[in-house]
Amino acid sequence: MPKLTIDGMEVTVEPGTSILQAAEKLGIEIPRFCYHDKLSVPANCRMCLVEVEKSPKPVASCAMPCGDDMKVFTQSAIAKKARKGVMEMLLINHPLDCPICDQGGECDLQDQAVSFGFDRSRYHEEKRAVKDKEMGPLVKTVMTRCIHCTRCVRFGEEIAGVDELGVLGRGEHLEIGNYVTQAMTSELSGNLIDVCPVGALTSKPYAFTARPWELHKTESVDVLDAVGSNIRIDCRGAEVLRILPRLHEDINEEWISDKTRFAVDGLKNQRLDRPYVRKNGKLQPATWPEAFDAIAAQLKNRKIGAIVGDLADCESIIALKDLMRALGAANLECRQDTAQIDPAQPAGYLFNTTIAGIEKADAILLVGTNPRVEAALINARIRKTWLAKRIKIGVIGPQMDLNYPTKYLGAGPETLEELLNGKGAFADVLSKAQNPMIILGAGALRRADGLSIQVLARKVAEKYNMVKEGWNGYNMLHSQAARVGALSLGFVAGNAETWQKVNALYLLGADELPLEKMEVNTFVIYQGHHGDRGATRADVILPGAAYTEKNATYVNTEGRPQHARQAIFPPGEAREDWKIIRSLSEVLGKTLPYDTLAQVRQRLVQENGLFNEIDAVRSAKWVPFGKEGKCDKAPFVLPINNFYMTDPISRASRVMAECTKVFVMKADQERAVARG
Repeated sequence: MPKLTIDGMEVTVEPGTSILQAAEKLGIEIPRFCYHDKLSVPANCRMCLVEVEKSPKPVASCAMPCGDDMKVFTQSAIAKKARKGVMEMLLINHPLDCPICDQGGECDLQDQAVSFGFDRSRYHEEKRAVKDKEMGPLVKTVMTRCIHCTRCVRFGEEIAGVDELGVLGRGEHLEIGNYVTQAMTSELSGNLIDVCPVGALTSKPYAFTARPWELHKTESVDVLDAVGSNIRIDCRGAEVLRILPRLHEDINEEWISDKTRFAVDGLKNQRLDRPYVRKNGKLQPATWPEAFDAIAAQLKNRKIGAIVGDLADCESIIALKDLMRALGAANLECRQDTAQIDPAQPAGYLFNTTIAGIEKADAILLVGTNPRVEAALINARIRKTWLAKRIKIGVIGPQMDLNYPTKYLGAGPETLEELLNGKGAFADVLSKAQNPMIILGAGALRRADGLSIQVLARKVAEKYNMVKEGWNGYNMLHSQAARVGALSLGFVAGNAETWQKVNALYLLGADELPLEKMEVNTFVIYQGHHGDRGATRADVILPGAAYTEKNATYVNTEGRPQHARQAIFPPGEAREDWKIIRSLSEVLGKTLPYDTLAQVRQRLVQENGLFNEIDAVRSAKWVPFGKEGKCDKAPFVLPINNFYMTDPISRASRVMAECTKVFVMKADQERAVARG
């Protein structure tokens, strides 16, 4: 292992480590623009130049591997002069528009110009101007600011998997642009804003909204899918203005999906901010006591059931479960999509490999899932694994573009049965793999034979040695943030169509049910934060808090509990969900035995020890799950058609509506034209 000296400090590093990485290990800062931890090394900005003993000229530290007995100087006169020269060149054509640039205050170019640059310029020629590029409704471009670091190009090619950005021209005519003028067709395009070190790429919806120093920052987790991406919520006053990614190597690394980032405006649209009670066929504003009294009056002599929605937090789920049990209600359900999942065994409904564990796989089988729209960050992790090892990836279900090469195997359960019998070329791939894995999606389970398909997938996993010591390659991919938490808390009745068996129904943020099929005389209580589908059918509405407005616990698809933290207060008379249920329990004469958040979380631990290990993943014991039976020959149907509108928050977002128009509707029209 190379041992070298940097600024007089000795360090031993792994072979292939660059000088820049070695310096970071010692806590020495070397400026850079083009270098990024998650991207390939182009060494084209030259800002990271350092002096190396016996080298005839400064070297780019990001691309120079460490050598034994190498002596590096990052603060020598030669290194400082080289950086000042590079910075002077970078600023020749850079516009002086920092006061109106959205990157102002968090701009790498600003910071490094002050710390490492020269205090004047020797160039007086006219600055070059570059025409802005159209990249869709999410990313705003001011290409005159571009310093040609190529981070955006490499992100598109390596992480997002869309080769739509490139370097055009040469010399003074060199530009970053899209080859064809069109929106960037990636669910991760917003991360271009984060990787850009200057103000060339900024957020179009956030343009001219606020400065970084005006914002209050809160660390939390995303709930618009089941990945559990770590995020930072930036708000000013009572309004959330933007959401940014937070580093978590085991989950989202440092990326987030476009829905997570840009659906933020949906948090203030169509909000429920006061209770409502239906009188004479119309919903009328009411006080909390009036709403609770109306519920108490109607629940007498009714058979009650409860359904948990996709955004519900674990505290409210356990409170609702305790209340329903106290009322003698047995009809509890969390599977709005009627997915046939065996809730008894966690190994059957968890992403057992873990998200980071995808990188250890050497063969992947996707069954009834499109991870690109169901979990964009998991899809990016699969692509990362394919790039590193060129693994084989098989698909059973509808054909789709996943931004990496796949082998299409078939459309439905018959193909899975053929694999179980060892038929087909992909059976050989799985047999030879050391760490094969299967990802089962809701598209395979939202059907009457779902439990039988789950058994089939389990047998395939066992046949191809996917489950062994130190490796469990059987995975279920959820797209609902509340699903795993609710299953872990036993909020299930064994039948995903509970709502059809009762005449009083408590909906905790449940908006995906076909409520038009419900009996007219069914009394519906809706507790949620948006006036979505559930609220339109409700007889009583109890306004709850969105995920940015409460301290709550969520469990992601791999079974990792995480805490979301309150960034702002709920609007109007809305309250945190578990507090609403606790207050209602008093009126119903079934007072729940907890008064504080700490006590509720202690109740969670009593129900399942999983909640005592925040941000940790437990290994689930491998035992048989599912139900033996004959599988229908019908092909699998994917659960999500529109990535940009999957929940009440994103459906209320004007930005997501524009994305739907640009990306989804336009693509549908193009396909219709192609079919003639």
